[in-house]
Amino acid sequence: MKVIIEWSYRTPKGTETVFHSHEMNAAHAMLIAEDLEKTGRTKSLKFIDRHENTWTVKQMKSYLKEIVTEPHNITVYFDGGFDLTTRASGLGCVIYYDQNGKSYRLRHNASVLELTSNNEAEYAALHLCIKELENLNVHHLPVRIIGDSRVVINHLTEEWPAIEENLYTWADRIEAKMKTLGITPEYELVSRKGNTEADRLATQALNGIEITATTEIL
Repeated sequence: MKVIIEWSYRTPKGTETVFHSHEMNAAHAMLIAEDLEKTGRTKSLKFIDRHENTWTVKQMKSYLKEIVTEPHNITVYFDGGFDLTTRASGLGCVIYYDQNGKSYRLRHNASVLELTSNNEAEYAALHLCIKELENLNVHHLPVRIIGDSRVVINHLTEEWPAIEENLYTWADRIEAKMKTLGITPEYELVSRKGNTEADRLATQALNGIEITATTEIL
């Protein structure tokens, strides 16, 4: 989870002002907050997440303690490819997460035949990622979701309407699954160059190369 620190500072003579930090990882924010409190000049301090929720130091400590053994700080990359000649689709999924003080990267792809377009393959790739999050037992956490599909990202952020019925069905299925898991999505549209890992996995799936691997990031 990304947060901003807001703290009220008081000088020895009683002059007060309020400062805001840049956005940072919650664990890093906690370290800074604890250091600020040691100065003895912090009148009040709170954390603000991307959804404008506020957290006290006590609440943030409790949250960080609860999630340490579970996957957290999760970033998902998805990509789908569609071959007009073979009518096959390749789905690519990359998930970065932290757990037990270590960082991991999960890569998974799949080849499917029942889809009808590249846009549908993009949705199917994101759905594949959500199923992987479920397998990791991810629940009640914010998740950063990154892709290069304007259709998918703009549909799910409600910037564009989902006109095609099959795409609407995929969007509904994805949102229902995330609601069940308690996942709060934070969507980000990137260029294809910024999505190379998921794109490579989708291409490999189209070429009959299946990959499922989780590695520790050192």
